[in-house]
Amino acid sequence: MAQDAARKIDLGHEAAATVRRVLDAVRADGRTSLTAPEGKLVCDAYGIPVPKEGLARSAAEAARIAGAMGFPVVMKIVSPDILHKTEAGGVVVGVKSAADAEQAYDTILKNAKAYKADAKVEGVQVQQMLQGGTEVIVGSITDGSFGKLVAFGLGGVLVEVLKDVTFRLAPATRDEALSMLDGIQAAEMLRGVRGGDPVNRDALSDVIVKVSQLVSDFPEIVELDLNPVFATRKDAIAADVRIVVDFDYKPRPAPRSNEEIVAAMNRIMMPKAIAVIGASAEDGKIGNSVMKNLINGGYKGAIYPIHPKATEILGYKAYKSVKDVAGVIDTAVFAIPAKFVAAALVECGEKKIPGAVLIPSGFAEAGAPELQAEIVEVGKKYDIRLMGPNIYGFYYTPANLCATFCTAYDVKGHAALSSQSGGIGMAIIGFSRSAKMGVSAIVGLGNKSDIDEDDLLAFFEQDPNTNLIAQHCEDLKDGRAFAEAARRVSKKKPVVVLKAGRTSAGAKAASSHTGALAGNDKIYEDVLKQSGVIRARSLRQLLEFARGVPVLPTPKGENVLIITGAGGSGVLLSDAVVDNGMSLMAMPPDLDAAFRKFIPPFGAAGNPVDITGGEPPITYVNTVKLGLSDDRIHALILGYWHTIVTPPMVFARNMVEVKKEMEAKGFVKPMVASLAGDIEVEEAAEYLYQNGIPAYAYSTELPVEVLGAKYKWARGAGLL
Repeated sequence: MAQDAARKIDLGHEAAATVRRVLDAVRADGRTSLTAPEGKLVCDAYGIPVPKEGLARSAAEAARIAGAMGFPVVMKIVSPDILHKTEAGGVVVGVKSAADAEQAYDTILKNAKAYKADAKVEGVQVQQMLQGGTEVIVGSITDGSFGKLVAFGLGGVLVEVLKDVTFRLAPATRDEALSMLDGIQAAEMLRGVRGGDPVNRDALSDVIVKVSQLVSDFPEIVELDLNPVFATRKDAIAADVRIVVDFDYKPRPAPRSNEEIVAAMNRIMMPKAIAVIGASAEDGKIGNSVMKNLINGGYKGAIYPIHPKATEILGYKAYKSVKDVAGVIDTAVFAIPAKFVAAALVECGEKKIPGAVLIPSGFAEAGAPELQAEIVEVGKKYDIRLMGPNIYGFYYTPANLCATFCTAYDVKGHAALSSQSGGIGMAIIGFSRSAKMGVSAIVGLGNKSDIDEDDLLAFFEQDPNTNLIAQHCEDLKDGRAFAEAARRVSKKKPVVVLKAGRTSAGAKAASSHTGALAGNDKIYEDVLKQSGVIRARSLRQLLEFARGVPVLPTPKGENVLIITGAGGSGVLLSDAVVDNGMSLMAMPPDLDAAFRKFIPPFGAAGNPVDITGGEPPITYVNTVKLGLSDDRIHALILGYWHTIVTPPMVFARNMVEVKKEMEAKGFVKPMVASLAGDIEVEEAAEYLYQNGIPAYAYSTELPVEVLGAKYKWARGAGLL
């Protein structure tokens, strides 16, 4: 066993050495791309299957190589100056004889000269022609935020027409590679349709894994295309290799260690002492609002107002500088104009204050990037973590801490929310207050000069007061660091992200097919999913998920049952179940018969169970009890229809009683409700929500979306 392990390591070193020699030769030539023969050497080193081939430097040699290989063959120009061979007329397919090979050689050289007269031509590649199978593309790009990504999709001419492609962070695991085969719209084609052969999933996933490892081992490989890869029942072989390099490319530096992040964030978010730089006794000033919120919010730590002239502010002794304060300060909240921030920040550094909350605007967002660069340098020099600038501050309710100029917030709970935008932050505060949604924290990130979403994830991961993290962002400064943090945190706590700008034009044009397909939002979509993140599509979804997902118990399986008093609601709820990636349970005959005992003959069992609108409250009670007690059912969706026979609050109180009764017997399942009716259903929906049943008046979509979000998290965390 030890010898086998040693042999694998040696092979790895040998493979890396081979690729390094090829890349060194490319660098020495001053080139930015590899020739096809060089690409084959790289693929061979990493065990990526490519066809038999040879390099011909004359027509006669082309005929000899083709004859030895066996017809038919493909012939391609080999030139470092011609990256797109087909466009240059540098490819001839289906060469069937020695005479055809000689003619093809002459044609290719003639076309290459016409395309680019000064192109350096190294010869013509003669390659075994692959036939049959499904054409797919395996590739890699280098993204400014996420770094190395591996891509998979339909290949050949279809790739840029259909743009059916999916991405994962590289290096990818085998399971992640297999998930890519199921992650494209044409996944059915790979399984075999209309009598066609399925592809060899193991062989194809192996190519994806090896490509992802190759580009991770050699960061200078900035783009790579295997297109097409011919995937058959037997194997997966790359017919064409295109590799682009950038020897100046430098990967992002490694982020701070998790321990370092948490140590600093604990002092910022749970400070024992706060300085307010720019504190004011004058109403209407930001420094005045911050002071009042700290005092009136009930914060019990030390508060040090900092003001150049005042001796006392709102009953607290004032200081000219943080350096004049005798005690330790954990966090400084800045409420002074942008131009004065850097100098005050230096004093914080000299005082060894670990965190600065920078409320002022007027930095990069206002056309003054130099001011922002200056404070970033100060932060690095003195190891001060910077929150902002251009933010509303933050709340941390377990410590009664309102380090913000916004109104105090005192509804304590376990959802932590953050936003890059101040306006979105105000919406979060307003919704949370209106919906009586308890929060552990609300944080503004603004320009994200330093602290960003992954720093918050690290803090909230270990925060016992937080059980869900919901984040609004317009971009991710370091997408890879975020993805790695989210992948870890989402195993323990749901992470919900609203990524703004999903309809943007996307990534800049690239010279590879894969790069051209890398629409910015598609990358976010796939990487967030890979990281176990629940993606919200709207601000309302973000807020509803933050409120509802923690309320619901984790389902024990995939079987969802709808019980409704209105057939129309049942149809819409069924659509919503499918739209949100859940499974309507196929009703077993014995369970169908059991439900039929409680509903009228003209009602409908099956799934949805339609009890009809004229039924008394006991029908809802009996059917819901049955749904909660049968272990084959894992989640319930209730569709209530307002009637005189069963008024809204009667329905709501009955459902809460049933829920409590069944929970006492050990039957705990997620349950959501959609209420259709006159305005009385609003009170009923709120009563249900406050008692652990997320419920919505006038909507069949929202309750199912919340349940679907819980399912997404449970699947990603490996709990189903």
